[in-house]
Amino acid sequence: METYPNQKLSVKNLAKEDRPREKFRARGKKELTDAELLAIVLGSGSRDENVVSLAQRILHSVSNDLNQLGKCSVQELMRFKGIGLTKATLISAALELGRRRQNGSVHEKPQIRSSRDAYLNLQDLMAELPHEEF
Repeated sequence: METYPNQKLSVKNLAKEDRPREKFRARGKKELTDAELLAIVLGSGSRDENVVSLAQRILHSVSNDLNQLGKCSVQELMRFKGIGLTKATLISAALELGRRRQNGSVHEKPQIRSSRDAYLNLQDLMAELPHEEF
């Protein structure tokens, strides 16, 4: 896990490739640490601590276990200096979305092996069209 030694160092003072949002855009979401992803959700740190350090501190408090973090109440999250009601709600909502995504049903993609399969899968979509589509 990357650490940010100077907690007061603003994210704006980091090299562009080390800033969480820029890193997300340049390298993709899978390249970010949990702390960097959480920092993006938080948006900003406090006067005394940059957002990545704050995110690292929050994750450290739950032994870097996102499942444990998801069980934290808004009030528990607000115990961290720099986390008010809005940021605590953002964390909680983001983790709930992740939980719902994980628990959601996976829709199987239809396999098309013949022209008949294609017809059966597309007939509802295309039967009423006034023109031909390919």
